[in-house]
Amino acid sequence: MDRWGWLPLLTGVAVATGLSRAAGVDTALKWPNDVLVTVGGEERKAGGILAEGAGEGGVVVGVGINVSLRADELPVPTAGSLALAGAVSTDRDPLLRGMLRALEEWYGRWREAGGDAGACGLQETYAAGCATLGRMVRAELPGDRALVGEAVAVDGDGRLVLATREGVQEPVGAGDIVHLRPAGGA
Repeated sequence: MDRWGWLPLLTGVAVATGLSRAAGVDTALKWPNDVLVTVGGEERKAGGILAEGAGEGGVVVGVGINVSLRADELPVPTAGSLALAGAVSTDRDPLLRGMLRALEEWYGRWREAGGDAGACGLQETYAAGCATLGRMVRAELPGDRALVGEAVAVDGDGRLVLATREGVQEPVGAGDIVHLRPAGGA
């Protein structure tokens, strides 16, 4: 149970992998639970993942993906869809099968490693596909607290590690992460 924090990240890797294969689109992950696609040269959120404890010994994981939404149907300007990202297919059956196959593979590897994300390659794979790493971000934390810094790593517990301007590396385990634009506005 102490390693369940990896379940939304594991699901993100599986969803991104499955969608990339089945839809033929490039995907990225925004820590901890967003799936990003590129639409018109901009990163857009095309999906999200939620994981919640379901009593003793259980977790329920939910995934939502914007598959075929047109630009005029998007809920917010920062949203995207597989169709808008140029997906070769928006047939939900192969998309779902691709995500479930990848989820089965990653979950099996993670369980075989006793939940050790480093030992099964999950930590490295997540970091490789995480668009948050290497960027300046603002972590909006519980209690109306905010922390600004460069996202430098995902630690062994699945927390995002921020390097602050004060030279401190602080792990963040919960909160909304906002990708900040570089100072030049690019």
